[in-house]
Amino acid sequence: MKKKIDGRALVFCEGAFNKPEGKTAHGLVRFTERYEIVGVIDSTYANKDAGKVLDGKNNGIPIFKDLTTAIKELRDDGAMPESLVIGLAPDGGRLPKEAKATIKQALTLGWDVDSGLHDFLTNDKELVTLAKKNNCRIRDVRKTPDRDTLHFFTGEIEKVDCLTLAVLGTDSAIGKRTTAWLIVQGLRKASRHAELIGTGQTAWMQGAKYNMIMDSCINDFVSGEIEHAVVSAYKNESPDVIVIEGQGSLMNPAYPGGFEILAAGRPDYVILQHAPNRKEYDGFPGYKLHSLKKQIQAIETISGVKVLAITVNHEGMKPEDIEPACEAITKQTGLPAFDVLAHGTSKLVKLLDSKL
Repeated sequence: MKKKIDGRALVFCEGAFNKPEGKTAHGLVRFTERYEIVGVIDSTYANKDAGKVLDGKNNGIPIFKDLTTAIKELRDDGAMPESLVIGLAPDGGRLPKEAKATIKQALTLGWDVDSGLHDFLTNDKELVTLAKKNNCRIRDVRKTPDRDTLHFFTGEIEKVDCLTLAVLGTDSAIGKRTTAWLIVQGLRKASRHAELIGTGQTAWMQGAKYNMIMDSCINDFVSGEIEHAVVSAYKNESPDVIVIEGQGSLMNPAYPGGFEILAAGRPDYVILQHAPNRKEYDGFPGYKLHSLKKQIQAIETISGVKVLAITVNHEGMKPEDIEPACEAITKQTGLPAFDVLAHGTSKLVKLLDSKL
């Protein structure tokens, strides 16, 4: 098995697993090259398999009631973690107060702690003191780098001469990152060299080699950082395909995103992630989701880039409802629709292959 970058990790996701607020934990449970995930903390699903809860398939990652229970069981199994990873992704990126006790317990054990929230653990003197005392590390993945390390847009993106895709969405927390990874993995399986450009903290936690964290980047440098990540991947890896992870959605009132990727990443095509059963923007009752047709029109009008296909998030759907939903989308939009999480990427990869 390939050695993980940062060894064994336990994911804290109390009260949020299998909800949109647990999407960082979901990403880590499904796939990560950075950690070997040995368990998840969420008392709601204690004693269940994380893969079974999330995707209906056992993956051998147990869910624990709390850190004390996890320590006992993992020690007995010889699988003690080296890190605690905060798997929460709440609205606004704020750390719940009750999480601090678990973080303190982990630091006391000498574990490293990684967090992708906007409440920076390295600003908490008590936690920093505990980390120093126990010779461990705290990383705030979303902490903005120093300005002198950031890049301004140069236009060098025009030299990128491989198929470049942007996986955008009709809403936030809708599965853009998962779909982007699945496309990359599907292309690699088909003997195509593909690279992911991560644009959020979870992609970094999953081990994306080329990334920037868009929602905490200073505005003047967002375009430059996107360009730098894409150009670096192109120069260093000579890929057949570059896939850029989207953020938010163009018309989401709280998380408007995607325009910077279109403007600076200069994709050849857009893959648009959509949840047919979602009627309102995530977390904002009363804010009706713009229609799929309008969202496609907005992307194509703003960028001049065509939406090539729709990828479906099957939340709230039974397995037998997925294929009819894809057919309905195709009838409505004239575009092929795929549920790559439920049915795999082979059909979508074949479509992408025709564009190479």
